[in-house]
Amino acid sequence: MDAVVDRRKYIALAVLLLPSLIGMFTFVMLPVLSSLVLSFAEWDLIGELRWIGLDNYVTALSDPTVLGALGHTLLFIAGYLPAVVALALGLALLLNRRLKGRVVFRAVYFVPVVTSWVAVSLIWKWLLNPQYGLINYGLALIGIKGPGWLFDPSWAMAGIVLTSIWKDVGFVAVIYLAGLQDIPENLYEAASLDGATPWQRFWTITLPMLAPTTFFVTTISLISSFQVFDQVWIMTGGGPAGATSVMVEQIYKNAFSYYKMGYASAISWVLFALIFIVTLAQNFAQRRLDRTDG
Repeated sequence: MDAVVDRRKYIALAVLLLPSLIGMFTFVMLPVLSSLVLSFAEWDLIGELRWIGLDNYVTALSDPTVLGALGHTLLFIAGYLPAVVALALGLALLLNRRLKGRVVFRAVYFVPVVTSWVAVSLIWKWLLNPQYGLINYGLALIGIKGPGWLFDPSWAMAGIVLTSIWKDVGFVAVIYLAGLQDIPENLYEAASLDGATPWQRFWTITLPMLAPTTFFVTTISLISSFQVFDQVWIMTGGGPAGATSVMVEQIYKNAFSYYKMGYASAISWVLFALIFIVTLAQNFAQRRLDRTDG
């Protein structure tokens, strides 16, 4: 009797999950598998597939444009990741205090997170305008001549990083805030009784207790950083002079501007392999750290 009940339960679960599974296979797994097949072929969306083996991968790994885009992606990560994690932690520490009006402030700082990248990019494109933007206007008020930002190859990536931090810091701060609220208050009380200063309590209690949260936000932020595209495409289009060209932008251009679907697929799988390796390295480092702490 129990076996019949279990069988019916599993059949009911399968029926309920079937629409979602069909959707996932059709719109996620099938395109992924198709891109893997295309990465070994040459196809322009019109003609027939021509199998070329590993040529797309060999070309991608030796293409100066793709390697330059990879370098710019790593440059973006170097500027974005430490800043967004540090600022989000600081913001979460501030919001975790019993400040007047903190509920309103929590809602305000989260607004950029739920705003579309199109709107955010257009606003910051105007703010960073070297002639009419508010940022250079504010710098001029204190006697500083602002840079060319998105029109200057030396400053364009900094503008992209600044925009990305402003949009994403609220999301990371929410995760940190949840982690802070899980730390037992009695740990701080015991440390205070022992004479620990606020700075000592931060280093000996807060940071160690937030280690899993930090690992999580670092991982998801790193993965999203490798896939940076929307703000780059809207604000600079990869310019000026290719200074903000990134990996996903190269995938998009090769696929939908140059109609090199096989080559674009190969670049996307190279990017996937890179993200996979970095994520594995992070997990390995975290496990080693946990064993050391234990």
